[in-house]
This record gives sequence, structure tokens and C-alpha cells, in this order.
Amino acid sequence: MARYGMVIDVEKCTGCYSCFLACKDEFCGNNYPGYAASQPAKGHYWMKVVPVERGTTPKVKLDYIPTPCQQCENAPCISGGAPGAVYRRPDGIVIIDPEKAKGDKGIVSSCPYRVIYWNEEENVAQKCNFCAHLLDKGWKEPRCVETCPTDALIFGDLDDPKSEIAKKLKKGNTETLHPEFATRPSVCYIGLPKKFIAGEVVFADKKDEAATGVKVTLVCGSKKMETATDHYGDFEFDGLDSNKEYKVRLEYAGYKTQEMQVKTLKDINLGEIVLAR
Repeated sequence: MARYGMVIDVEKCTGCYSCFLACKDEFCGNNYPGYAASQPAKGHYWMKVVPVERGTTPKVKLDYIPTPCQQCENAPCISGGAPGAVYRRPDGIVIIDPEKAKGDKGIVSSCPYRVIYWNEEENVAQKCNFCAHLLDKGWKEPRCVETCPTDALIFGDLDDPKSEIAKKLKKGNTETLHPEFATRPSVCYIGLPKKFIAGEVVFADKKDEAATGVKVTLVCGSKKMETATDHYGDFEFDGLDSNKEYKVRLEYAGYKTQEMQVKTLKDINLGEIVLAR
């Protein structure tokens, strides 16, 4: 039997909300006995798209993090509900039984990711279930994955080495949301937003020219990263750890080397840096 999972590539997500709308189209006004009651038109985000703004003007980035149910192996919602109200199928999908879970509002607060919602009309907790009713009919992927125009959502059998999702995981560049929750989710991410350090370099004697090709080195302990300023004199290091001390060094032949220490308590824009001869 397949063991389903999802990899979400944040770098490919444009925030178009096609996944969110596809979920609404599939579940709003539609009851699927044994799988899910009809989703309300408002207030539920079974595929929540979370915008994350980073940096300050003029160095600003906007990322989007699609956040469905994480389909956890150690799912707190299972123990958070009455016996049988929430269960994990052999294929890894966590289901809230739309009948057995009626009236059990504690299921909502049991989820540390806050992706379970209360349906007041149906008197039941609800969430994403990977469109299990469609998978059981032979579909290869949920509606959100089918609809994504940038292939930011990758779905498949985690145990099939030939599947696209298994190949993605093998590269070793995926991570989970909030690993401190220790829930062992079946949803992983590529490119979750982290801290960045950026700046703009100019030459003291050539301020009307872009300082192109300046070597910029970033050092943190034994780790070192290198880049060069672009045609605008800009440079950037992204994907950095929070709360770390970094040394930034700028070098260009004929000009004095500059060094500075920074700490990634937040995204850092060093602004204009002037190199003198």
C-alpha cells in the first residue's frame, strides 16, 4: 500500500491561491460520507496560504507558505478526540470521522499547527484529508496539487523510490514546519523563508558607477559563503539561520577591504557601503 505525503516548494509558490480555491470547489456544498461533511464557504482554510513578508524597504521579500494538514505520524488530534473520532489510515492520511467526531470541539485545539477548523452548522471539526475520497477512486493526487500552475505542490507515495516525491526527499534539502512539535509530519517543505543579509556597494571615487564584481564573503564559524555584487552593486545572502553572528567582508582590487559583524535577529539590509582606495 502507498504511504502518501506532500512536498511543498515555497520558492515556486506565487501566492495565486489556486490550491485554496480548488479545495473550496471540491468540498463546499459537497458531503462525502465517511470522509468529510460539507466545508463552510467562509472561515475554513483547509489549504491555508500564509504570506510571509521579510526585510524592509528597499530590500523586501514576500513568500507564501501553503499549509494543509500535516498528516502527522504522531498526530496530536488522534489522542485529542474521543476514541475513533480521528484515526490514521494505513496510507498515512489522518481522517476526522464526520459522524464519530460530532460535538468533539477539543479536536480543534489539539492541533499545534492550527489547521483544524470547527464547523458550527455540522457540529464537527474539519481539515484537509488529501482528498482521500478521490484517491480511493483512483485519483493520483488531491485537487490542490492538480490545480497548482507552478508545480509547487508535489504529491505521491513516500515509499516508492521511483515517485517524484521520493526523489525530492532523497536530495536532502527538505524540512518540516515546526520540528519542535515532534509530530513526524508527512508534509515537507523546500525553501522555507529564513533570514537574509543584503547591501549595496559603491566606490568612493566613482559614485556615479555601479560597483560591479566586488567579492563579498560571509563567515559564520567554520562556514563560509561567497558572492559578488551584481550590475547594480547589490549583493545578498539568503537562507541564513536566525540569531547567528556573521562576518561580512568586501574586497576589490585597488580598494580597502571592509569587514563588519552582524547578527541575524532579523533580516538585515546593510544599506550603502562605500569602498575607498
